[in-house]
Amino acid sequence: MDVNEHRYAGIIAGGAGTRLWPLSRRARPKQLLPVADGMSLLEHAWRRVDGVVDPSRRLLCTTAHFAGAMRGVLPELRADSTLLEPMGRDTLNAVGLLAFVLAARDPRATLAILTADHLIEPVDLFRGRLRAAFAIVEADARRIVTFGVAPTHAATGYGYIERGAAIPGVEHAFHATRFAEKPDRMRAEEYLRLGTFVWNSGMFVFAAATMCEAIRRHAPASAAGLAEIAAAWNSPARDETLQRVYAGLPKESFDRAVMEPAATSGDGAFEVCMLPLGANWLDIGSWSSFAESIPPDDLGNRVNAHWLDDGSRGMRVISDDPDHLIATVGCEDLVIVHTKDATLVVHADEAERVKALAERAPEAWR
Repeated sequence: MDVNEHRYAGIIAGGAGTRLWPLSRRARPKQLLPVADGMSLLEHAWRRVDGVVDPSRRLLCTTAHFAGAMRGVLPELRADSTLLEPMGRDTLNAVGLLAFVLAARDPRATLAILTADHLIEPVDLFRGRLRAAFAIVEADARRIVTFGVAPTHAATGYGYIERGAAIPGVEHAFHATRFAEKPDRMRAEEYLRLGTFVWNSGMFVFAAATMCEAIRRHAPASAAGLAEIAAAWNSPARDETLQRVYAGLPKESFDRAVMEPAATSGDGAFEVCMLPLGANWLDIGSWSSFAESIPPDDLGNRVNAHWLDDGSRGMRVISDDPDHLIATVGCEDLVIVHTKDATLVVHADEAERVKALAERAPEAWR
């Protein structure tokens, strides 16, 4: 059997996207917002693996609340390829659900974990890197590959990976010696100065069975529950087991629970590899990053709305209402987001605070 028949892609699309409120709502999460070329982030994630992973071997992990809307934009998505979390339990359990269910389905499976939060260009370069990552894992099942992004500034909103020595005989690949959580400004500037740290893209490739073992070793409380869910997946007890067990899984990030100890344990059980992404990568996690998907004018304004202005610069003006005009005079570095029932105005430097604001919004506007 062709080894490619054991290559799978798991797209995680469960986040509520509250940093992109009021455009992102419970009824329309950020993964369904139109971005470049008029396609949603979810559609971009799905199409990005064309030619690398067959549509029949692409899995979607999302919450039950979003499932109908997401299936609506992905007609190729098979019903048995949708894994529905009853509720969000952080990234460890989303990745683990994909790994445990897939390992039970295909013990030889190699899985790429992707997220519906990114814009990556050029796509052909990314596909080449993804093929290389699959090949690296297929050559040694102990390997867990992550993709690093060369930092362009001292970002405090991304995690970092420390790049170690090159891996002999594996083109472009390096040992990943440490994973670091989102740093403060001083530490981020130090990472940038050292030149050995890259941004953590949140994308991974590994053998599904290997990841099950890594979770058993480093996050045993989650592993026990995930194994119980996987055992019931193809039985009438699936829904009851999923609802009962998933709610009790510890909420932990995948990086902190698994990748950090796997990279630093030194016991040789796993080899964590970093493959430079090489492509332009944009994580659509806030209004400032969303606006970067819109080409700027000569004054740095990024606009996808009907806009009338006199003398403003550095503006991000966004609307989903084709009949509404936004007008500004002499403004600078503001984010203005208009929807039919809510309008947000925030200084660009404060855009990360929108999440907390959205959580305080009355129920009708969430």
